[in-house]
Amino acid sequence: MAKKVVIVGAGPSGILLAHYLLQRDQDYQVEIYERRNDPRSITLSKSRTFPIVINRRGITALSNIKGVVEILKSVSIESTGSFNHQKNGKTQLIPRSQPIYILDRTQLIIMLLETLIAKYNSDRLKIYFDNQCNVVDFETKTVIFSNVGNTHDPTNVTVNYDLLIGADGARSQVREQFLSTDEFEVEQKYVPSAYKSIFLPANVTSLKQGYIHTWRGGDGIAAILVHSIDGSLSGTVNFPRENNLIANFSTTEEVSQFFNDQFPEIAQILPESEAEAFLNRPISSIITIRCNRYHHGDSVLLIGDAAHATSPSLGQGCNASFEDVAFFDKLLNEYSDDITKAIAQFSLRRKPDAHALVELSDNAFPLSGKLLFLEFFIRLRSAQILHQLFPKYFSPSFLQLLSETTVPYSEILNIYKNWIAKVKRANEKFLHN
Repeated sequence: MAKKVVIVGAGPSGILLAHYLLQRDQDYQVEIYERRNDPRSITLSKSRTFPIVINRRGITALSNIKGVVEILKSVSIESTGSFNHQKNGKTQLIPRSQPIYILDRTQLIIMLLETLIAKYNSDRLKIYFDNQCNVVDFETKTVIFSNVGNTHDPTNVTVNYDLLIGADGARSQVREQFLSTDEFEVEQKYVPSAYKSIFLPANVTSLKQGYIHTWRGGDGIAAILVHSIDGSLSGTVNFPRENNLIANFSTTEEVSQFFNDQFPEIAQILPESEAEAFLNRPISSIITIRCNRYHHGDSVLLIGDAAHATSPSLGQGCNASFEDVAFFDKLLNEYSDDITKAIAQFSLRRKPDAHALVELSDNAFPLSGKLLFLEFFIRLRSAQILHQLFPKYFSPSFLQLLSETTVPYSEILNIYKNWIAKVKRANEKFLHN
């Protein structure tokens, strides 16, 4: 008899997991519940979110689903390096030996969703949008969802499951229910930096396509921009959460002056309409999650941000989530689809890498200090060059290990633990001054 899997969350990891489960012959029936609208029914201007970077880790996981990687590449920008822009107009190039692929998060979800629906019929796959997870009962193996799309008369539906997957993000409702179970521990922390998104129209810039563009302003302020497939630019302006300057903007003139002071190159291409939009756009905070386990009993599992949300500073969040899916699939193979054993082993064997990724993302980059950032750049380029010349004797650089290999995050943290500790001390000192 087929196992009924209920996935809460139709983000990238939830949809990819449905792909993996449904291709395991006829063993699984999948139902996906998502509190947001169907992204295919919303115009891009309203659904556009932030850019997602897919690297070797993500590509490796996606490659197990026929045709997905080819479609991904067709709707992405291929990036072969990063430019760090300095205030004096000079740039520092960090090249990549393997490309990464950049696309809007909503576009990624639509691509995964459309390929999923095209492959599987409604007998084994059902997807429900506008359905909020309200109550999870581990004892009866049921979930109560409310149809939030019907604002006048929201209706509740009770759904049973054989396996429940919490793929519902950093503020997971499924994980919330774990708090009522014995010996479950979760650490939730806001990272020191907040951000505002920024979107620039096509044909307004000479910034070279195929590269990530970054700027460092003063007092821990930074910006990042990438091209979209249509030629437009999107990214974020990052700043310490305690910085009241951006929070207190009241006019577009103040926004324009801010960009002139901090990021002159961006100021030159910033339309007045985007300055106004930036003024009114909400400030977003980033929460990180560490759990002592990702499963409960014999039938509940957390994956992706619900299990280990991390800072986006290294562009690893989505890739780590895709790794979760491939790793769980490997465990199902290893334990012949024994769910009880597979989910327990997922907690045991995935946790060291998930915790290491949070540590790496929080402390890889110095928030301030020109000398420390210069040291980071020198270390990075030296490691790249030495590995290229003498691959048997020198390991790849920090960023190469993260984005161009599938070396476990825990191993990378061990290799670069001294640098991570140094940056952590410097950042704590900067934030407390």
